[in-house]
Amino acid sequence: MAGRETLSAPDFFIRSLGLCSLLLSVIALAVESTPEMARLARYAGADREQLLIRGAQKEGEVTLYAATQINDMRPVIQAFTKKYGVRVNFWRAGREEILNRVVNETRSGRAGADVIEQSSLTLEMLHREGLLQKVESPAFSTLVPAALAPHREWTAVSLDYVVQAYNTNLVKKSELPQRWEDLLDAKWKGRLGIERYNAEWLLAVVGQMGGEEKGVALLKEIVRKNGVSVRKGYTLLTKLTASGEVPLALTVYSYMPEQLKKAGQPIDWFFLGGKALARPHAIGVTRRAPHPAAALLFYEFELTEGQKILASHDFVVTSNAIRNPVRELPLDLIDLGEVLDRYKKWDGLYDEIFVSQAR
Repeated sequence: MAGRETLSAPDFFIRSLGLCSLLLSVIALAVESTPEMARLARYAGADREQLLIRGAQKEGEVTLYAATQINDMRPVIQAFTKKYGVRVNFWRAGREEILNRVVNETRSGRAGADVIEQSSLTLEMLHREGLLQKVESPAFSTLVPAALAPHREWTAVSLDYVVQAYNTNLVKKSELPQRWEDLLDAKWKGRLGIERYNAEWLLAVVGQMGGEEKGVALLKEIVRKNGVSVRKGYTLLTKLTASGEVPLALTVYSYMPEQLKKAGQPIDWFFLGGKALARPHAIGVTRRAPHPAAALLFYEFELTEGQKILASHDFVVTSNAIRNPVRELPLDLIDLGEVLDRYKKWDGLYDEIFVSQAR
């Protein structure tokens, strides 16, 4: 469509990482599925699970690239390995590193990830680059509608609710802001923090503020008056809030302060704007997965038995069978299509509002 600033993975890397090598050539990354992956992904026979188990045990291992903290991912991996006897090679990294590695492996023809678990924004990028396998799974009927991408190349294992967190020793519940405008108060000077990369959040939150022009102007004024500390990583920002270095964090995932709160740390969370903002946290398998049966088996495990394990770690999982009061909050889902179609714009605005003015 004319006028769209469609983001490809190389564009994202150039913007976020400054990788000069990616400036040399922009090539189509789309690959054909291996025959075995294509066969297994669409197989719907009654013996599908047994077929995947036999294949996975023969392959012996599966390689997972994920952003989830090892303390949260380890129980899922251990349960999978205990049940099926299949080793999981786990590499944890952030969005930029995962995208960079996947693209480089694809370009060089090297065998890499079988399964990728990251934000749906990352998985949607990989879908647009033609690297993910379409899957039709019997597990889909057990999930909330928001979990399913129309193209079926990724599926949400949980919903990441982007909320605000505060240090309960430094900020009283009674003084919490009720509206974004409340952050203009001078009492918040030097007390605010935000995550480094959050173009998708910005798009959604200015919509809650009455539109782009009004929302951007308000956020700029908040930063101009009271400043903001920019930190790379939701986990780091959450920990800094619990430690008191950042009294009030503007963007964390709800499960992170919830975990620390239950562990006795002085942190709690809330949300501004009338509705919570959420983005699916998703899983997908690659078209040329070196271990296709094991890839699909792990994918199925995360959408079924793995849901209970993740729920025990305070993730807002997508299984209909597991109730979570957070999932009942008024909700705005972040529009991934709009983010990616105009990523340069929203990423640029995010830098202009927060990163270039940080102090």
